[in-house]
Amino acid sequence: MKLLFNLMKLLFSIFLVFGFLATHAQKYKSEQATITFFSEAAIENIAATHSGASSLFNAETGEIAFLVQIDGFQFEKALMQQHFNEKYMESHKFPTATFKGKIIGFEKALSGKPEVKAVGLLTIHGQTKQIETEGSLTFVKGKIVMSSIFMIELADYKIKIPRLLWQNIAEKVEVKIVSTYVPI
Repeated sequence: MKLLFNLMKLLFSIFLVFGFLATHAQKYKSEQATITFFSEAAIENIAATHSGASSLFNAETGEIAFLVQIDGFQFEKALMQQHFNEKYMESHKFPTATFKGKIIGFEKALSGKPEVKAVGLLTIHGQTKQIETEGSLTFVKGKIVMSSIFMIELADYKIKIPRLLWQNIAEKVEVKIVSTYVPI
């Protein structure tokens, strides 16, 4: 009886290990990633949220990619949204922003250390720049939740601020990303 019990424990342990590895050795998608940005300026702060960004994550390689429709950002004021799309981001010319890179430290997150780093190419306004940002990665009920906060400089992406509006718009913008991934 004891031998049967030990055999069942061993089989259960093997099942758990292989089940855990299979769960984490696959591809994930997020179609509802939330991206917010905040620009603190002397006259008026500017904030917007996008709740429908798309992302893919390959848990075997750590590769990650984001696609963001620029005109999907929602502002509190309609005029801000119009100026954002027409004057600054020129979303008719540059309809998307993308990130393609790799999550470094994903393996550590498997053992409960959520700090990770994303390294890759961020393309905004037709300009591509290598970035590196810290973030976190956690597992919640079979899903992966990733988040990050980082700063971008508008000049790096050739987003011009008219001299008349320099007090209205900051040269650096804080970007927050929260993305929940489900297995594909």
